[in-house]
Amino acid sequence: MKEKWTPSNILKLLLCLFWLVAIILPLIQMLSNMTSVDILAVLTASKFLRALRQSLIVSITATTISVVIAGLLSWCVARTNIKHKTIINTLLTVPMLIPSISHGMGLIIILGANGWGARIIGLSNGIYGFWGIVIGSVMYSFPVAYLMFYDVLRYEDGTPYEAADVLGLTTKNKFFAITFPYLRKPLISIIFATFAMIITDYGVPLMIGGKYMTLPVMMYQDVIGMLDFGKGSVIGTILLMPALIACILDMANYDKGNSAFVGKPYRVKEDKRLDNVARGIITLIVGVVLLPIMSFAVLAFVEKYPINMSISLSNVNQTIHMGAMKFLRNSLIIAIVVSLLGTILAVLNAYMTARNKTKLSYILHLASIIPLAVPGLVLGLSYVMFFKGTVIYGTFAILFLVNSMHFFSSPYLMAYNTFSKINEKLEDVGSVMGISRQAIIKDVLLPQAKSTILEMMSYFFVNCMMTISAVSFLANVEDKPIALMITQFEGQMQLECAAFVSSIILIVNVVMKLCVYTIKKRMA
Repeated sequence: MKEKWTPSNILKLLLCLFWLVAIILPLIQMLSNMTSVDILAVLTASKFLRALRQSLIVSITATTISVVIAGLLSWCVARTNIKHKTIINTLLTVPMLIPSISHGMGLIIILGANGWGARIIGLSNGIYGFWGIVIGSVMYSFPVAYLMFYDVLRYEDGTPYEAADVLGLTTKNKFFAITFPYLRKPLISIIFATFAMIITDYGVPLMIGGKYMTLPVMMYQDVIGMLDFGKGSVIGTILLMPALIACILDMANYDKGNSAFVGKPYRVKEDKRLDNVARGIITLIVGVVLLPIMSFAVLAFVEKYPINMSISLSNVNQTIHMGAMKFLRNSLIIAIVVSLLGTILAVLNAYMTARNKTKLSYILHLASIIPLAVPGLVLGLSYVMFFKGTVIYGTFAILFLVNSMHFFSSPYLMAYNTFSKINEKLEDVGSVMGISRQAIIKDVLLPQAKSTILEMMSYFFVNCMMTISAVSFLANVEDKPIALMITQFEGQMQLECAAFVSSIILIVNVVMKLCVYTIKKRMA
């Protein structure tokens, strides 16, 4: 049966055409650019094979450690009676508010060749290379894995555990009979999502990798340093694969995860000894997480690390003199515009796919989650190739667009999930009662989703402030975001100035999070 061309279907078609231009065609352009290079020669080159092998080894190691730490932390918070869980969650997610390259810089300050921590433990050559990348990648990725774990455990149905208690099952048997089967599918998604984050990141390896080359760094150097777009396209295609697998797994588990019925919340039993153990683990990890951040915050006000440790504002003045305030203004413009336009587009897409289902809705839903599978470096490179020569190339407009697309999928899924939970017959009932669809959206759906919409805006804002991947290939002197100053200072070995820039980004994002928290508290 043919679909009628109603206004909503016409709007869905227009949205699909937008996604065609914003995501599909740029990726096709990047893939077609590979025809200009000898793909086999690139893939069999010793430099590429070494970078691929090293990327896989470091990513598998960091993913394993990150997932274990995230699982342990989520259990400590969700399965014990410790207090101040909101504060703990906030502290554990602070690493998400700064660029990944800042984590690498924090490690250099502590465990680099001249790091204070390296001197204490007698590490003469620093921690550059494999272990530096692993530790930095764990710090960068585990908060995301933690939030995914915690969300799963928080909404676990407690009824099977009560039945197991009646049957007299031991803790070990309950874990293998109830908990592990419940966690199995989400765990697969968490592992692949974390792996995709780590293997596509170039911030940490660029800062502390030393001679240990990874694929994202190789791609960055080939495109930025050598302008070899063909080779960059080949590497970009390889980097698409793990993220694509993670996206497919997320799609496969998403509906199943949200359809679970929670009969009764999990009841945490009183156990002081367990609470104390959990409190100790959390305190240790929070301390380790915050130490590099505090270190670069201090470094920003040091004359010259580690030669002259006297307090000075010279680095602050130098950073400002080099245009930090102008670039901060650029970042704020980009973050504010993207948080508004991106949220509007995400809410519109989510409404059309969750509340107005037709055949076009499935195409639109698929297009909306494609960005999950596209690393920022790959998206930025594809935009260079597709939009070069157009009116938006080299302007703020292309930065608005690339950031909106880069970070779109997670806010979209937030809105999709919220709209899906509201009674699906609402519009039909409204139609019978003579209430327009627009009135239902304005008076019912949006008020119920206002907390989600705030989180969506916050997500866009925070990520736009700290991203260095997608914008690396697209920004120029006039519209350059402040986060790109970190890579600039890193190349000049001016860690003190880079630390000041990282501190600015952290402060702005913390203020943003506090504003969202205050508004949500007043709305409650």
